[in-house]
Amino acid sequence: MSMYDLNKSETSVNPIPLVRKKSRGFVWFFLALVIMALAAGFIAGGAYYRSALDYLKKANILPQNSPMEETGTALSEEQPQYVPQTTQEETIVGVVRDYSPAVVSIIISKDVPVIEKYYISPFEGFEGFPRMEIPQYRQKGTELQQVGGGSGFIVASDGMIVTNRHVVSDDEAEYTVYTQDGKKYPARVLAKDSIQDIAVLKIEGTEPFSTVKLGDSNNIQIGQTVIAIGNALGEFNNTVSVGVISGLSRTITAGGGGTTETLENIIQTDAAINSGNSGGPLFNLKGEVIGVNTAMAGNAQNIGFAIPVNVAVRDINQVKSNGKITYPFLGVNYTIIDDTIQKENNLPVNYGAWIISSDKSSAVVAGSAAEIAGLKNKDIILEFAGEKIGKNNTLSSAIMKRSPQDKVILKIMRDGQTLELEAILGERE
Repeated sequence: MSMYDLNKSETSVNPIPLVRKKSRGFVWFFLALVIMALAAGFIAGGAYYRSALDYLKKANILPQNSPMEETGTALSEEQPQYVPQTTQEETIVGVVRDYSPAVVSIIISKDVPVIEKYYISPFEGFEGFPRMEIPQYRQKGTELQQVGGGSGFIVASDGMIVTNRHVVSDDEAEYTVYTQDGKKYPARVLAKDSIQDIAVLKIEGTEPFSTVKLGDSNNIQIGQTVIAIGNALGEFNNTVSVGVISGLSRTITAGGGGTTETLENIIQTDAAINSGNSGGPLFNLKGEVIGVNTAMAGNAQNIGFAIPVNVAVRDINQVKSNGKITYPFLGVNYTIIDDTIQKENNLPVNYGAWIISSDKSSAVVAGSAAEIAGLKNKDIILEFAGEKIGKNNTLSSAIMKRSPQDKVILKIMRDGQTLELEAILGERE
C-alpha cells in the first residue's frame, strides 16, 4: 500500500514539473520579443533623430556644429554657459566682468594703543583686611590694526588710483590696496583735493594693472542706467549694485571721519551705495566711469551721491603734470542772490554773487586776484567769464572751470551801475 501510494503519488505529481518547464520557456520567449522590440525602437529612433537633425540644420534652426550632434543628446554633461535674458542684462554683466579687475579695496591701518588689564590690592600687606582686587588699565605699546576701509579704481597701468579724500584723510595711517584677484600692495597718497572729495594714490608695485575707462560726466542724463562697484561695508569687495541717475547738480553737506563739507554739482543715484563704497566707480552701460561714489543719505532709501568724473580727470591731469592738485582762486566771500535775499536787502537784481562777509573776515581777501582787480565789499558779480551767476551756476562752480593764471572778465554791479573788471586768477592747493 505504501508502494502504491508512493507510485500513485509520483504519477499524480508528474504533470506539475512539466507545467513549470512550459512556463519557463514562455517567459524567455516573451523577454526575447521585448528585447527585439526595444532594439528596433532604438534603431528607428536613431534614424529619426538623424533625419530630424539634418532637417533642422538645413532649415538653419540649428548651427552646423551643434552640441546635440556631438553628444547625441540635448543635455550635455558639461555645465551650461550663462545666457543673458536681455540685451541690458548682457551689457551689465559685460561691464562688471571687464572692469571689476580695476576696482580695488583700500584698507586703512594704524598703530593703536594696546591696553593691558591688571589688578591691584589696596590692602596688600595689611593683616586683618580681606583681599580685594581692583582692575586697572595701562597701555602696553602699540599694534598696527585695521581701522577702516574704502574703495578706489585704477586709472593708469602703473597703479595710479582715484578714491575719496575722506578715505585717506589720516596722514598717520598706512594704506593697503587689495585687487580683485586677492593680491595686496602698499599704496601712498600722491595728492588730495582741498575742494572736492577726491584723492589720488599710487600702488607701490611694478606689474601692469587693469584700468577703467573714464567717460564725460557733462553728457549724463537723468534716468540712464548706472552700475556701482565697491567694497561694501568694508567687507564685501567688488559688490555690484545697479540703478539709474536720479538727479543732477545736487548740493549736499556730507560728514565723515570727523569732518563736514559742502559738495556742489553732485550726481544723485538710486544704485545702492553703502559704507565702504566711498571712492568706488559709477559706470554707465558703455563701461565708462562717470562718477566717483562719495556719500549716501542715511535716513532715506536708495539715495546715493557721486562726484562727476570730470572733477577727477582734472585732478589726475594735474597730478601727472605738476605732482599736486591746485585750484584757481579769486578771493571773495559772497552770498548767492535769490528772490528772498533781494527783498530782504533791497538789492537791484535777483541773481548774482553779492560780495559780503557774514563774520569778521574781510569780504575781499587781501592781496588776492579780487583785490588786485578792484572788487569791493557789496559789489554784485553778475557774470564770470561770460557765465551768468545764480543758484544754478554759483560763482565757485564757474571758477572751478578755469585754471590758475587764467584771465577772466567780471561783469559787476556797483551802486546800481554795471561795470567790467579784468582779473587774473590766483592759485591755492
